[in-house]
Amino acid sequence: MSKLAEFRKIAVIIIIVLAGFYLSSLYLQNKMLQKIIERLTADTRIAEVLVTDVKFDARENKTYTTIKFLEFNSDNKPLEPKYFTFSGNVIQFQSMVIRFDDLYVKRGHPLKGKSAYFFMKAFCLQGKDTEVFDITKVNEVPQGYRVSRAKNIFEQRLWQKFWGYAFDPKMAKSVGVKNAQIEAPGTRFLPGVLYTIKIEHDGGMRIDSQPLPEILKGEKIK
Repeated sequence: MSKLAEFRKIAVIIIIVLAGFYLSSLYLQNKMLQKIIERLTADTRIAEVLVTDVKFDARENKTYTTIKFLEFNSDNKPLEPKYFTFSGNVIQFQSMVIRFDDLYVKRGHPLKGKSAYFFMKAFCLQGKDTEVFDITKVNEVPQGYRVSRAKNIFEQRLWQKFWGYAFDPKMAKSVGVKNAQIEAPGTRFLPGVLYTIKIEHDGGMRIDSQPLPEILKGEKIK
């Protein structure tokens, strides 16, 4: 084999190896980008709501709607359900939401990888007769809210200073908080529909709805 042919053979091998490294690197970059996109666009179920009773009071000429509010903790396990009765069915949930910098969300940080939140009140606007029920009181640690396998000083401080993050931008920025604010997602609650409240990992809350399966309609399940 001539030196020229041998050189060409070596050059081809080098090109193939470099191409392999390039394609492998490109594949890993694409996989990482896909994970980042998934984290930024992901959401988590945090509560479900169901209308359990609707009654008309002829004396007051009002229709009362009772809802079952079932919150889930950070391990996606249900907490003790709460029942609220309103004289209307347009119901909102006042909540505090803390959004962390996108960098933490992209990396899937165990504590700051998605927005933190807690429910404060359930309410129905009725003018001067607005009806309000407490879910979590101010400065009270939210029931069941713990980050699994990541309990540390930051988690404790998060709840101790939750309100500070909302009203002190410098304090918020120092721990990677993008912003903190009160939100009040709400909708019209009707029988036969399952309402799911979700937290977007890089955003706030939203309420999704879907009809109950036909087999459950009309049934009272204990």
